[in-house]
Amino acid sequence: MADMAYVDPEGMDGVRMTWNFWPRTKVEASKCVIPLAASISPIRRHPDILNLDYAPLQCRTCSAVLNCFARVDFIAKIWICPFCYQRNTFPTHYHSISETNLPGELYQHYTTVEYTIPPSLAGVGGQFDPRTGAPVPPQVPPPVFVFVLDTCMIEEELGYAKSALKQAIGLLPENALVGFVSFGTQAHVHELGFSEMSKVFVFKGNKEVSKEQILDQLGLGSSSRRAPTSGFPKGAQNGFQSSGVNRFLLPASECEYTLDLLLDELQTDQWPVQPGHRPQRCTGVALSVAAGLLGACLPGTGARIVALVGGPCTEGPGTIVSKDLSDPVRSHKDLDKDAAPYYKKAIKFYDSIAKQLVAQGHVLDLFASALDQVGVAEMKVAVESTGGLVVLSESFGHSVFKDSFKRVFEDGEHSLGLCFNGTLEINCSKDIKIQGIIGPCSSLEKKGPNVADTVIGEGNTSAWKLCGLDKSTCLTVFFDLSSTGSNAPGAVNPQLYLQFVTSYQSPKGQNLLRVTTVSRRWVDTAVSTEELVQGFDQETAAVVMARLTSLKMETEEGFDATRWLDRTLIRLCSKFGEYRKDDPTSFTLNTYFSLFPQFMFNLRRSQFVQDLSQLCWMWLPLQPTEFFY
Repeated sequence: MADMAYVDPEGMDGVRMTWNFWPRTKVEASKCVIPLAASISPIRRHPDILNLDYAPLQCRTCSAVLNCFARVDFIAKIWICPFCYQRNTFPTHYHSISETNLPGELYQHYTTVEYTIPPSLAGVGGQFDPRTGAPVPPQVPPPVFVFVLDTCMIEEELGYAKSALKQAIGLLPENALVGFVSFGTQAHVHELGFSEMSKVFVFKGNKEVSKEQILDQLGLGSSSRRAPTSGFPKGAQNGFQSSGVNRFLLPASECEYTLDLLLDELQTDQWPVQPGHRPQRCTGVALSVAAGLLGACLPGTGARIVALVGGPCTEGPGTIVSKDLSDPVRSHKDLDKDAAPYYKKAIKFYDSIAKQLVAQGHVLDLFASALDQVGVAEMKVAVESTGGLVVLSESFGHSVFKDSFKRVFEDGEHSLGLCFNGTLEINCSKDIKIQGIIGPCSSLEKKGPNVADTVIGEGNTSAWKLCGLDKSTCLTVFFDLSSTGSNAPGAVNPQLYLQFVTSYQSPKGQNLLRVTTVSRRWVDTAVSTEELVQGFDQETAAVVMARLTSLKMETEEGFDATRWLDRTLIRLCSKFGEYRKDDPTSFTLNTYFSLFPQFMFNLRRSQFVQDLSQLCWMWLPLQPTEFFY
């Protein structure tokens, strides 16, 4: 087991737990010190994952998906759900199953399977040709990218940014839909549908614009429907007949030339800047307009807003600092002392943007290049809740930005494998409760018997939205137990089961459903802790403790991370160590815990823990694989 841990510890399932044997009672679980938790990689790539081209079977009671742990009666053609013990009948197309003729999901070694959902079952289709009235076959939705470019920069910096955008558009798949928004003192939405006549929609940058106002000004609202023009603009035959798609979002192969010309002509913001003042930069309005455009054109379809920002927002909603250069940008100490006048209002604004993007299933990526701060602390809620990427660099000409930006769009072995519009649902054995998740997700507020009263991270639900995810996305799920005493879990079945059901849209537009079902064993720790100790995963425990510390530092006022980590380690050593009282040299710790104290020592001396002034940046380690440095 120790040898295998360094070969591929996550295996096919992409699941690692702090404890691989679980105590039977809530009281015994609390004595374990390290919480019952699992780190999961929902769409981790592995060559042994079985791909199935049909829809999965679900339990009619708890909606768990048929898996290799289900008990099957091949004569009666029924299967018993291992989670709720409901008897389910196989449909007619399973009539030929037998002990020697099993469907893929029932093979014991396929604990993770991936289903390819046909477009007709995924809710894509039901469209008609406007000229003939004939039904249009279901289309595979292409990936969508809306680029938002800051023009309040010196000419050299803007040139670097435009060059990177041209390269990115050339790397996109030909069918990927592309939109473009530029902003400075005002926000400009560029219509790409008619390359012969450039058209730009301008939004004032000094006041907040509602979603309805955005749609009306773009001609997409119900009160501003325009009469159809003669002919068909570019992109009208791509299967998505929304007028907004045909005008503002075009396939990369059709608009690459138009965008190249547009970027060549684009200049730095021409609005005059008074001496001693900052440029008037309306970042908030630009992001709001981009979100409104996507919401009107392609709600529920995978899309990313890719924002290139060169400085702090000084105009309109989302402002983080005044235009007067004598006013410094808020510091961490200002935030601690509640002396940042724009902070709370900006947080509230970006929180509304985050909720809108989550409801639409869209992602916000932020590429910030400036020597000064740009307001990531305020914008982080929108990036984090949608699973977006953050890249910070000194210049758009720096290799950190150029290499990171290119990698987002390139294909091949080293690509990030960006996927879209995902959801995660967790099914548990009876008496196991879900406390919540730490990671790039948002609650879907799905209640049920397996939802715990105590909340960690995104809790009070058994389902989450993953607007953006990739092959390295990792989430930490926290569990609790509900029973004690004679009704302890495992009294009937010594095995416990957890199922992670992830649906998402692949970069090629396929709708996929990955189902991972894992099993662990209950142990009676009141009798012996030997098995419990052997099932301790100290690497996973270190990751879980780091993420939990980060969350507590950000959400709990006055939290002393160093003292909390010290106390946790002392409790763990007191529980599982062996020693003679008043004899420090007698202390020994089981080899299964030998590395954990070293992990905790390096965590507690980390600058993120030692220097509490770094509080506002503690969200960064929550998704270490999602960031580039």
